[in-house]
Amino acid sequence: MPVPPGSIIVSDWHRCPDSREFFSRILHKKKRKNKFVTVFLSGKTGVGKSALAARLAGLDLPKMHYETTGIETTVVFWPVRLKESGRVLFFRFELWDCGESAIRRFDHMLPSCKEQVDAILFLFSFTDRGSFDDLSNQVSRITEPSDRVVNLVVGTKFDLFMHTDVTESDVTHFQEVWGLPVFRVGGDVSAGLGEVAPLLNALAENLWHQDCMAASSVSISTQAALRGTDSEIIV
Repeated sequence: MPVPPGSIIVSDWHRCPDSREFFSRILHKKKRKNKFVTVFLSGKTGVGKSALAARLAGLDLPKMHYETTGIETTVVFWPVRLKESGRVLFFRFELWDCGESAIRRFDHMLPSCKEQVDAILFLFSFTDRGSFDDLSNQVSRITEPSDRVVNLVVGTKFDLFMHTDVTESDVTHFQEVWGLPVFRVGGDVSAGLGEVAPLLNALAENLWHQDCMAASSVSISTQAALRGTDSEIIV
């Protein structure tokens, strides 16, 4: 279950003056550099996986749609500040955009991707009802309850509200049933960091929380094992 936004990191830190030093390291000519947390982008053809990867990386959006023939990777750097300690963490997200036809053609591709990813972004388009209806199938097919993977949902083309096929009540119902937050993207990239911050912050926050929980679990197990060893020695 994803953690509430802003519970671990300062969600609006990218707007604070003291963040400029850190963001300046990943900015070049007002655009973020495209220079390792692995994030798999899942969704039907045409929902905007390649466009989302470009948007998060601060790159120009594709002029025309084309289906990804294999796996395309995009790297995004993102700094966050922890609320309690004030420590700044730099995340390096490697986004994997895999074409739907390629996944169907090569049976090994999806299982191979699943073994190596740390997070999955499930995409649908607000202008394509079929892509939204397919979300449940995507989540069920790709994820397992035992997976230690962060799962988030992204609705693309949110700016085309005049042509939307997905209502807010549809989105609310999905979130209640699946317990996954839905992020909305769309429109011009001129909004800059403010538009991509909620999604990148959510990825960073949930991945950091997952790592902390895993480290805590290992620590507890180690302490229990040591106590058991001590008891054997005393006996």
